[in-house]
Amino acid sequence: MVSFRERFPAARPLIGVIHLPPLPGYAESPGLAAVVAHALAELATYRVGGLDGVLVENENDRPHRVEAGRETIAVMTAVTRALVAAANRLPIGIEILLNDPEASLAVAHASGADFIRSDYFADEMSRPVHGAMRTAPEQVIAFRARIGAQRVLVLADIQVKYAQMVTPRSLGESARAAREAGADAIVVTGTRTGEPPSPRDLLAAREGSGDCPVLVGSGLAPGNARALLEVADGAIVGTSLMHGGKATAAQVAAVASAQP
Repeated sequence: MVSFRERFPAARPLIGVIHLPPLPGYAESPGLAAVVAHALAELATYRVGGLDGVLVENENDRPHRVEAGRETIAVMTAVTRALVAAANRLPIGIEILLNDPEASLAVAHASGADFIRSDYFADEMSRPVHGAMRTAPEQVIAFRARIGAQRVLVLADIQVKYAQMVTPRSLGESARAAREAGADAIVVTGTRTGEPPSPRDLLAAREGSGDCPVLVGSGLAPGNARALLEVADGAIVGTSLMHGGKATAAQVAAVASAQP
């Protein structure tokens, strides 16, 4: 099985996020062809900007579903397969929102993608409107093995944004739980999109992460990239790379050049 550091050999890899337009099945969807075209254009911007990987999400499917519908799985497979074909070995990842890591793993395996992100993995959390989120890391890791997808890395959030812990514990304890449950990397966010974790939060997570990499999961920007990446092993970057929902070369370059 490939490790995170083997898949992402850069000292502090930056993974750019693609926010897809609404997918077919939602009233505002522009259609499958337009969704694929958007994804490929974003990939090109990130490749030219020198990022180390790409994560594709169905961010604009509103309202979000907790588990993926059949049409979402089919479309995400088609989009991810197109990205993998065009990536020229750049690692491609997927997350189907809100909380269906098995669907993400199935899509990644079918399309040849390299990793998934799972917002909910080992922490028992509750989310407004949706209530308690399912967390079953043993089942997720067993499912990965059952479908033969061991090459697909699991990047697991701890104490993720927009949700509350059911039973409070430290970030170090959450990181230890995620690592022991089989996470390949640990993701630390602020409390909402665009808000970063503090260096103190990242250091707290490292106390329990052992040799499992710790990634910034939200809010990395040119002004804070150096401070955050001095204590993190990489970052997943989305909104600070975008203008009007699309990545721009100037913003990608600004973030990439701000690394320590």
